[in-house]
Amino acid sequence: MPSSPSPTTSTSSQDAFRLPRTVEPHVYRIEIEPDVGSATFSGTVGIDVTVHETVEEIVLNAAELAISDVEVRTASGEVIGCTVSFADELEQVIFHPSSALAPGPCTLTCRFTGTLNDKLRGFYRSTFTDDEGATHTIATTQFESVDARRAFPCWDEPDRKAVFEVTLTVDRDVDAFSNSPIVDVRRVGDKNVVRFSPTMKMSTYLVAFIVGQLETTETVDVDGVPLRVVFTPGKRKLADFALAIGAFALRFFSEYFDIPYPGEKVDLVAIPDFAAGAMENLGCITFRDTALLIDPSSAARAELERVADVVAHELAHMWFGDLVTMGWWEGIWLNEAFATFMETLCVDAFRPSWDRWVGFAPSREAALAIDGVHATRPIEYPVGPPKEAEGMFDLLTYEKGCAVLRMLEQYIGPEVFRDGVRTYLKAHAYANTVTTDLWDALEEASGEPVRNVMNTFILQGGHPLVSLRGETLDQQPFSYGPVPDGVESAIGDVWNVPIAVRSLPSAGSSPTPATKLVLDTTPVHLDEAGNGLTVVNAGGWGVFRVGYDVAHRLALADHLSELTPLERANLVADTWATTLAGHSTLKEFLILAAKLGLEPDPTPWAPVASALHLVRRIITESDVAGLHQAVAALIGPQFFHLGFESRPGEGERTPTLRSLAISLLGTIGEDAGVRAEAARRFDASPIGGGRGEAIPADVEAATLAVVAQLLRPGDYEALLERYRAASTPQEEMRSLNALSAFPDIELALRTFDLAMTEVRSQNGWIVISALLANPVAGQVVWGRIAESWDAILDRFPKNAHVRIAEAIPALCGDAGFAATVVQFLKDHPLASGPRRVAQSVERLGVNVAFADRERGGLADSLGAAAAATA
Repeated sequence: MPSSPSPTTSTSSQDAFRLPRTVEPHVYRIEIEPDVGSATFSGTVGIDVTVHETVEEIVLNAAELAISDVEVRTASGEVIGCTVSFADELEQVIFHPSSALAPGPCTLTCRFTGTLNDKLRGFYRSTFTDDEGATHTIATTQFESVDARRAFPCWDEPDRKAVFEVTLTVDRDVDAFSNSPIVDVRRVGDKNVVRFSPTMKMSTYLVAFIVGQLETTETVDVDGVPLRVVFTPGKRKLADFALAIGAFALRFFSEYFDIPYPGEKVDLVAIPDFAAGAMENLGCITFRDTALLIDPSSAARAELERVADVVAHELAHMWFGDLVTMGWWEGIWLNEAFATFMETLCVDAFRPSWDRWVGFAPSREAALAIDGVHATRPIEYPVGPPKEAEGMFDLLTYEKGCAVLRMLEQYIGPEVFRDGVRTYLKAHAYANTVTTDLWDALEEASGEPVRNVMNTFILQGGHPLVSLRGETLDQQPFSYGPVPDGVESAIGDVWNVPIAVRSLPSAGSSPTPATKLVLDTTPVHLDEAGNGLTVVNAGGWGVFRVGYDVAHRLALADHLSELTPLERANLVADTWATTLAGHSTLKEFLILAAKLGLEPDPTPWAPVASALHLVRRIITESDVAGLHQAVAALIGPQFFHLGFESRPGEGERTPTLRSLAISLLGTIGEDAGVRAEAARRFDASPIGGGRGEAIPADVEAATLAVVAQLLRPGDYEALLERYRAASTPQEEMRSLNALSAFPDIELALRTFDLAMTEVRSQNGWIVISALLANPVAGQVVWGRIAESWDAILDRFPKNAHVRIAEAIPALCGDAGFAATVVQFLKDHPLASGPRRVAQSVERLGVNVAFADRERGGLADSLGAAAAATA
C-alpha cells in the first residue's frame, strides 16, 4: 500500500487566535435576563477556574458585548479588581488584575450587556404570529461554531469543556428552556427567576437558552429520559411524529453505543427563525420548523424521512459530539459525518421499508459531484482561525464523510465497527479527541489497517476512478476536467481502496460471495473474471467511480434484475459522472438509461433526471421536440405504469418515483396529457379554489411544478395565498418552490422580491437559489442578485451567502453569460466559504464544457434514447 497522508494535528495553542492555556475554566454560573422589547440582554457570569501559572492577564472570548465590574476572588477570599481591554479582531477580552494571580483555584466574575440580534446567531430574536395576528418574539441561541462569545464571556473553544449552571430572569407569561431541567423558579417583582440544574462537562458551543411563549407536548419517559417537543402555540398536532422518532432514536443509540443518554432530559425545540437545519445543544436541541414539525396525514414520505433523519442526527450527537468532542474545528467532520452515518443507520431501523441506505445514494452523489472538481478539499484539513471552520459545514463533511464511514463499516463488518466505536466513546467520555483516536479504537477492534485506508480518503481531496480493463482493476484520480486557471488541485494521487467484486452467475450456476480486496498502486488481476459479468463495487458501498468499457456496461444493464438497487443506482450514476467528465458520451448514457425500463426504485432514476435537466438548460430550439420525445420514451412507460394515484400494496418508495415521473414528463417533457391531468387536479383541490380532495402530498410538489409551467391566469396568486395560509411548514415550502418555477420573468422577479421582504430570511435564500435554476428567468434573476448584492448579504444569515452562489452551475446555457457570473463573484469575494464558491465556479465550467461537447450532437443523442426504448 502507498503511505498514507499525514494526519491533521490540532492547531498550536500559541497561535494568536487561540486562548492561552494558563487559566482553565471548570464551572460557569450564568445569570442572564433578555429584554425582547428593547432587543437587549444583560447578565452576570461567575467562572470557577484554575490558574496554572502566575499570570498578569486573563484572556477570554467576547464579541459584541459590553463588560464591566470584573473581579477575581481567590481561594483565600481576597478580591482583586480588574480593568478590561479588547482585541476586537480576535474577538477576545483581556482582564487585567490589579496584582498578578498566583497558581491555584479562583473565581472570575463580571457583568455584561449585549444586543438580541436578528442575524440568527449568538443570542438572537425570532418572531411568530399567533392566530389572532399578534406578533411575539422569542429570545433563543445558536452558538456553533464560535458564537457563545456573543452571549457571555467565555473560553469559546471546543476543548475548554466545563459545567454550566444557567439562571434566566424572564417575564412571568413566558417559558424558559436550557440544557438541563429546571430546579427552581422564584418570583422576584414582576419576573420569574428560573434556575436550571448543572450540565455535564461540555463545550461552550453546546450551551442553549430559550425564552418565549411556547408550548410543549406531554413528557414521554424513554427508559428514564424525559422527552418533549417544544413549539409555538397552536402546533401541537405537528409534534407526534418527532416524539416517535425521538423515542426510537434514544433507545437505538443507547443500545448501539452501550452508553446511557448522557444528559438529564431532551427537549426538541422548533424555532421559527433558524439558520441551520438543527443544532445539537445538549438536552435542548433546536430545529427549524420543517425539520421537526410535521403532520403525517398531509406529508410526503420524503418529508417524513427528512424529519426522521434530522431528529436522529441530532440525538446521535448527544454521544458523538457532545459526550466526546473534537479537540479543534478540523475535527468537526467526524462529528457531522458520524452523526449522518448514525442517522441513516437509525432511520433504516426505524422504517426498514424506506431502504434508507439506498435512499442515501443521491446525497452521496451530490457530495461526489463536488469532490470531482479540482477545487474540492480533503474531508479533514488544518483549521486556523475558527472562521475557517465555516467552510466545513458542507456536503463533503456530512455526506462524503458519512459515505466513507459506511464504506469502512462494511469493509471491517458492522459488529466490529460498532465495538470499536463503543471503545472509543467510553475511553474519551467528557473529553476531546482527534480523528486518529477513532482509528486506534477501530484498528484494535478489527485488526485491520484502518488508518492506512481512511487517511487516503479523508486527508486528501477527490476520489478514484476504478477501471475494469479485461480482467484487471486499476485506479486513477477522477476529475470532471483539467485544472482551471488559478486553481491548485486538491484531488489526490492514489487511494487505498476497499473494493468488493462479484460475478453475476452464468446460466445454471450458483451465486458466489463477493471478494473483498484493497486496491493501491498495483493493478489487481481478477482470477474469477470471465466466469460471468463482473460487478465492481459489489454492494455499492465503495466511495469511488467505476469505469467499464461500453460493452460491459451495457451488458450489466441487460441484467439489472440481478443487481441490487444500490448497484443499479451506482451503475447509472457512475456513467453520468464519466459522461460529464467527457470519458463517455451523452448518447451512451441515454442508451443505458433506456434500459432502466420499469425500474421500481427511484434512486437509479435520479442521475437520469439530472441529465435531462442539464440538457434542457443547454438545448437550442431546433432540438426541443427531440428532448420531448426522449423524455416520453424514457419516463413515459414509468408514468403509465404508476399514474397519479397510489395503489394498495405498492412500496413505500414508489411515491417518490411517481412524483419524479410526473415532474419530468410535465415540465421538461411538456406532455400534454400529464399537464392536463395536473391542471384538473389542481383546479379541483382547495389550492385551486375547488371543493375536491387535496392533492396527495407525495405528488403535490410535482403537480404544482407542472401547473406552474402552464402560466394560467390566477395560478400564481392561488399559490401565493396557499403559501401565506399554509397549515404546516412542509406546505409552506412546497408553495414557495412552486412560486419559483413559473417560466415567466415578471413572476420570477416578483418571487425574488418576496424572498427579499416577506419570506423568512432562513427560507429566502432557498427561494433565490431555486429562481436561479429557473430555465427561463435564471439569467435575469442573477442580474437582480448582482444589483442587490449588499442587501442580500445583509438580509440573509451568513451561512446562506455561499449557498446562493452554489446555485450558479444552472447558468450554463450561455458561455458568455456564465463568464460574467464568474467575474462578478471574483470581484465580490465572500468572506465565508470561498472554497465553496470556487467549487461552484468550477462546476459551472464543467456544465459549459459539457454543452460545448454535446450541443451539436443533441439530436442524435436524444434520438438514440427514443430508439432504444422502441
